[in-house]
Amino acid sequence: MSTKVDLKEKLSLFTEHYTPKIVADFNDCEVRIVKIKGPFVWHSHEDTDELFMVIDGELVMEFRDRVERLSPGEFIVIPKGVEHRPNSPEECSVMFLARSGTRNTGQHETELTAKNLERL
Repeated sequence: MSTKVDLKEKLSLFTEHYTPKIVADFNDCEVRIVKIKGPFVWHSHEDTDELFMVIDGELVMEFRDRVERLSPGEFIVIPKGVEHRPNSPEECSVMFLARSGTRNTGQHETELTAKNLERL
């Protein structure tokens, strides 16, 4: 059954950073939300693309050769295999699409690797 999702309401349910939450499923992908503050870890996803859309704040998507700054309403697609690092000097809220089961830190296991993602 289809139901609408209020992203602002879902984002109000948690305060921690870099703990993605699943808010919907789309084909073989999960629609996730996350709050970002400070740099994440450098990583890539060898088998899948990712799409990041800014809801609030400014997302600084770092690549090894450049930086892209995204404002609310803007999105970026990270092609599979491209190393990247999300960052934000102030808190930023992001919705992103990833293939179901994709680990947020790619092939790396770090203290920021999310396990057993919560569904909101």
